[in-house]
Amino acid sequence: MERFPFISVICPVYNEQSHIRACMDSISSQTYPQEKTEVFFVDGRSSDETKEIISGRLGENPGWRLLDNPRKFVPHALNMAIRQAKGEVVIRIDAHSRYPSDYFSVLVEHLLALDADNVGGVWNTLPDGDSSRALAIALACSHALGVGASLHKVGVKKVCKTDTVPYGCFPKAIFDRLGLFDEELIRNQDDEFNGRITRSGGSIYVLPQLVIDYRARGTFRAMSKTYFQYGLFKPLVNKKLGKPATVRQFVPVLFVAGLSAGLPFALFFPVFRHVYVLAAALYLAAIFCIGLKQAAEKRRSGLFLYLPWAFFLLHSSYGIGYWTGLFKLATGRSFHVGSSR
Repeated sequence: MERFPFISVICPVYNEQSHIRACMDSISSQTYPQEKTEVFFVDGRSSDETKEIISGRLGENPGWRLLDNPRKFVPHALNMAIRQAKGEVVIRIDAHSRYPSDYFSVLVEHLLALDADNVGGVWNTLPDGDSSRALAIALACSHALGVGASLHKVGVKKVCKTDTVPYGCFPKAIFDRLGLFDEELIRNQDDEFNGRITRSGGSIYVLPQLVIDYRARGTFRAMSKTYFQYGLFKPLVNKKLGKPATVRQFVPVLFVAGLSAGLPFALFFPVFRHVYVLAAALYLAAIFCIGLKQAAEKRRSGLFLYLPWAFFLLHSSYGIGYWTGLFKLATGRSFHVGSSR
């Protein structure tokens, strides 16, 4: 790369003591010139040792800074750092991930070469632990049946335009043109911002050669909570953009609607009963076949039951979250949730 613009890297954190060391190690190993890099760790008032771990390593590079985020949530952290950023390029990262040593370099190179408004890599979704349960969650969150045609999650073979990428690498000027992240969206703020980019005629590219090791949630409860919140804020994102950001978001929404609303009809009307039973049987066959296949390939018998359950929880949690979000919109209720993750 002929030109190395100054870059500002932003990492929002909250209770990441299990992951922050690995994340910081991957930042330290970047080939991008350190003198052209500043890194903001923005802590949302962590209750574990996250802040102390970061503070203990700030001396590794004079460009590293720790900011306090009293409002706790991710969009506040991003906006706080963007306002202070000196870089020509802004790169958002996540503490749950590890990055290849050329991560910053490849992002900046393609951002400039493609004249793009946002570029990002693809996820290599890893289990958060050695259990079959953790592996099932990671597999469900990276399988087309679980997340649809989300290119950065299921993989892609060539550089191509997309609707969203993990985290994002942006020219800083775009925030002057389109505004900052929407602070009402404590989830899905990246989807809404990417929607603003595409609506304004901008371009977003996914880079398949740039693989990010991402740690999935380690428990079914944590996964369900995360996907419930993804679904919860989608109607608000759609309202702000004036249209749905993607079509694939409606699949789990229709799944929950069919599962719940279809049951009363199935109980009292035979014609609906046959359709309902057939649809349920096809769904169960699909998730258990995938579970059986993965159990054989991974030689983990527990996947036969854990993986179907992970698929069901992912679909139902997102769908229930979406319907809850629609109800909140219709009734004017607050979208506030009590977690910064």
